[in-house]
Amino acid sequence: QVQLVESGGGLVQPGGSLRLSCAASGSIFSINAMGWYRQAPGKQRELVATITSGGSTNYADSVKGRFTISGNNAEHTVYLQMNSLKPEDTAVYYCNAVWVFSRNGMSDYWGQGTQVTVSS
Repeated sequence: QVQLVESGGGLVQPGGSLRLSCAASGSIFSINAMGWYRQAPGKQRELVATITSGGSTNYADSVKGRFTISGNNAEHTVYLQMNSLKPEDTAVYYCNAVWVFSRNGMSDYWGQGTQVTVSS
């Protein structure tokens, strides 16, 4: 059974920083890509950033220059460094893993989400 576990959310003042972590566990052979999505109250879930196993990254325009995604293929982990946080970054942040090849076959997985609140 593959699981994604996120950590690092919390309350931060505008202009502050947070680092989110996500670890995939289970009998995993490979992961094609991992990423972060977020969902604010009353809004649809949206992409924040993704990183492929080859190291290619993609960011939402709203976070470019402020957020940095990184990962460790061998440890099946992904991180999101968030700087210069704004109140509009407030949301539940979800970790995502795409084309996970494990003993269960090939599938995509989501974490349970971690709350990020940016407020003074």
